[in-house]
Amino acid sequence: MSPLRVALVDYGAGNLVSIGQALTVVGAEVALIGDGRDLAGAEALVVPGVGAAAPAMARLHERGLVEPIRRWIVDGRPYLGICLGLQLLFSASEEDGAATFGVLPGRTVELADAPTLPHIGWNQVIRRREHPLFAGIGAAADFYFVHSYAGRPDPEAASAVLADTVHGGSFVSAIARGPLLGVQFHPERSGPDGLRLIANFVAFARDLARAAA
Repeated sequence: MSPLRVALVDYGAGNLVSIGQALTVVGAEVALIGDGRDLAGAEALVVPGVGAAAPAMARLHERGLVEPIRRWIVDGRPYLGICLGLQLLFSASEEDGAATFGVLPGRTVELADAPTLPHIGWNQVIRRREHPLFAGIGAAADFYFVHSYAGRPDPEAASAVLADTVHGGSFVSAIARGPLLGVQFHPERSGPDGLRLIANFVAFARDLARAAA
């Protein structure tokens, strides 16, 4: 079986080396993309990210990536957003007022009642339901976080929430709506469980992509 062709978005806001290495280790063929035209031939899309939404969206606009990414999602193709790559799925960010992709109703907001900001370190991801993304990963598994904001879905998007995490208050740490997946933590920095999650995404995306071919 040929490897899954994964487009990894390079817009100057993500840990591309570690994510790319992890995807390669689990058997994916990775291509860095910095232009919307580079999506041709890809079967899955990974959007990483650190930092604030406004500069990230500005860079994505400059590189002509906003509409191609939005079309990719609307067309129902496999997507994994990591950290900021999850937050960008919502309509806007309260951090800096940026308008984001708007494919999930809701906003990115500061963590409520957090004992420390940013939230840095290992924390438990509490699943609301089973999903292939977490196959073979223990129910009490911890993952590595670095953030001060998280997505807050509107009620009509509540069914997309896959997992929560507690840091003072509770926040959404994973979403899944069909082929649209996102995690607030950094799987590429989360040891064996993080690598397993990336492998699960590759397997999930491969099944979807090949079924649609």
